[in-house]
Amino acid sequence: MPPEGQEKEIVYEGTPVSPGISFAPLHVVARGFASPEVYNIPEAMVPREQQRFREALELTKDQLDSLRTQIEQISGEEEGRIFEAHLLVLEDQTVLDRVFAAITERRQNAEYCFYAVVQTFLEAMRRIPDPYLRDRTADIEDVCKRVLRNFSPEEDEEEEPDHQHILVAYDLSPSDTAAIDRNRVLGFVTEQGSNTSHTAILARSLGIPAVVGMRNAIFNLRTLTPAIIDGYEGRLIVYPSESTSRHYRKLLNEKAQMRLALDEIRDTETVTTDGRRLTLSANIEFEHELEVVKSSGAEGIGLFRTEFFLLEREEAPGEEEQAALYKRVAESVAPHEVIFRTLDAGGDKVPGEPLSEPEPNPFLGWRGIRFSLARRDLFKEQLRAILRAGASGRVGLMFPLVSGVTEVREAKKLVAECIEELEQRGEEYSADVEVGVMIEVPSAAMVAADIAAEVDFLSIGTNDLIQYTVAVDRINPRVASLYKSTHPGVVRLIKATVDGASKHGIWTGVCGEMAGDLELLPLLVGLGIDELSVGTHLVPAVKRAVRSLNYADCASLATKALACGESRVILEMCRTAAEAAYPDLLKQTRRST
Repeated sequence: MPPEGQEKEIVYEGTPVSPGISFAPLHVVARGFASPEVYNIPEAMVPREQQRFREALELTKDQLDSLRTQIEQISGEEEGRIFEAHLLVLEDQTVLDRVFAAITERRQNAEYCFYAVVQTFLEAMRRIPDPYLRDRTADIEDVCKRVLRNFSPEEDEEEEPDHQHILVAYDLSPSDTAAIDRNRVLGFVTEQGSNTSHTAILARSLGIPAVVGMRNAIFNLRTLTPAIIDGYEGRLIVYPSESTSRHYRKLLNEKAQMRLALDEIRDTETVTTDGRRLTLSANIEFEHELEVVKSSGAEGIGLFRTEFFLLEREEAPGEEEQAALYKRVAESVAPHEVIFRTLDAGGDKVPGEPLSEPEPNPFLGWRGIRFSLARRDLFKEQLRAILRAGASGRVGLMFPLVSGVTEVREAKKLVAECIEELEQRGEEYSADVEVGVMIEVPSAAMVAADIAAEVDFLSIGTNDLIQYTVAVDRINPRVASLYKSTHPGVVRLIKATVDGASKHGIWTGVCGEMAGDLELLPLLVGLGIDELSVGTHLVPAVKRAVRSLNYADCASLATKALACGESRVILEMCRTAAEAAYPDLLKQTRRST
């Protein structure tokens, strides 16, 4: 029982989007998008109201420019580009014309006319079934709230406390997140949001523990309540008991000690106790992560996702801008290799063009290599940019969502065309760029040997491979329990991929979440995987785990798993092997339990 006068501990659950643990009192804010005051104006005041609108727009542009500069200094140019979309909203002539017309026709104050026009646009966007486009409504709301505040900039907003705290809000916009004082805000919780939202991306970039999707947080929580945020598990513990506080403080200390121990093996090889060597690479999507790649001990980049760079702007960057970025990345990781995944888009998101109508099932539709082969001009721009980066370092490229050998041959033909074009242009490039394929579709795994005859490597994207194999959307709570990495069908498809690659003397990697799962690592090693590509924060732990495993024992485990028909039994075998090889590491890297 808690001491008299102390509230009982309560644990709230949400979706973890940025890891970390912090202790601090709560600060709860309710920032809505409320309707501003509305009042009528005489005709003579119309020009003045229109001028007030212009002044609010200019002040907002100045603020967003300042925020963009701040975030670029902290996290790099890519994150700063988030605010380019915000600025475009302020320059949309259709919106501006309608606001000016509304002021004239309605003869009402400018802020209400602006609010009314924007709400019409937002309501239309909220009705679009495409989740990617619906997420963008948060960006528009962010800009509009800022414009409304700037009609009366002399009125101060609610002041943030001057002490350290955990922020609780209904939602946080990208500019709210970018403006967070990291010395005071030790974490945040929101009722809204998703793992792919701009706010979540910025939270991870800034290193702020964050939990979203916590229902009724504003209603249930009170400012100054003592709390612990667990960004690993997606928990907020209010009025933590002494035992809970001791547990989390001990956990923080243990994680710090483990980080020190892992730092000691940063520059060692990723090799099993009986001499089997693996390549351990990093998965990244932002240029500013390059420094972390170096400090993590990763051997280059096994997956550079190009989607964020290519999709988060009104117009996709051209060949020159792409080549400049890819070149900087290649130079940074030299002498190691960087593998660029070509644009994995389509269906739910496409660069530089609106979809006439959303696809009913975009993840079984027009995406990945299918989209690229249909938009060859865009595809070739990216291929030429990657080939040009090859003149500055070791570079590879791989095609996503390949279902069979025909797509590979068509894509390779375009690579050959790009080489010829660069030769004619007299550009510096490398023709020795490794070309590979992501194995994410069961049909590709089953014809892995045919595909392997055409490429230099295969990289297994386990997230999609599992999803497509067991026909489960893992974010659907009704069926998420059926999403099993150790499903016998998944294990056998991984083995088929490894065998297909070995038949033609090329290597096989894993770049999905399975690669960083320490419980499943003995199985992947035993199946004969040559390369693992994981998030930068997982590199030290995975290296330590591999160095604790015996390949012969792992191979024996894999043989048993391939003959087993139950996911549960295979998982238990993996756990037993992992706990025998690195029990301390497994305990420390299991989120917060």
